[in-house]
This record gives sequence, structure tokens and C-alpha cells, in this order.
Amino acid sequence: MNEEKKKSIQALKTSKGQIEGIIKMIEDGRYCIDISNQMVAAQSLLKKANLLILKQHLNHCVKDAFINNSGDEKVDEIMDLLSKLLKD
Repeated sequence: MNEEKKKSIQALKTSKGQIEGIIKMIEDGRYCIDISNQMVAAQSLLKKANLLILKQHLNHCVKDAFINNSGDEKVDEIMDLLSKLLKD
């Protein structure tokens, strides 16, 4: 497993723990702003994990596709994903 995947798994595991903590905070009736701040932190980790996976994809899958003259499909995939990410 390459470094990007290892780092993305760690970020996802951390965000999983944060989300479990957020659920407990809501159940315990904690202050809304504190809950919201924790949600922002979890979202940040999810974005970080996504960027690491995309970096791995570009460095390996897309690079290999261009070497093998089939890069156009990979560019379309990236463009579709970017359009989804930019809608947020």
C-alpha cells in the first residue's frame, strides 16, 4: 500500500472517531457551536483523505493511462469528479 493510501486511511479512521464523538455530543445535549465545530473538523479530514486518494489516482492510474495512450477517459473522470466537488 502506498503512502497516500496509508495517510487517507488514517484520516478516515480519525474522522470516524470524530463522527462517533459528534453523535455522543448530540445525544448528551452539548452546545450546538461545539458540535458544529467538530463537524467542520470531521469534514476537513474527509476532504484531506479525498485529496490523498486523488493524488494517488493521478500519480498512478492517470499517469499509466497516458503512457498507454488512453488518458482521455481518465481526464473525463477527473473532470466529472471536479464538477461534483466544486458544487459544494
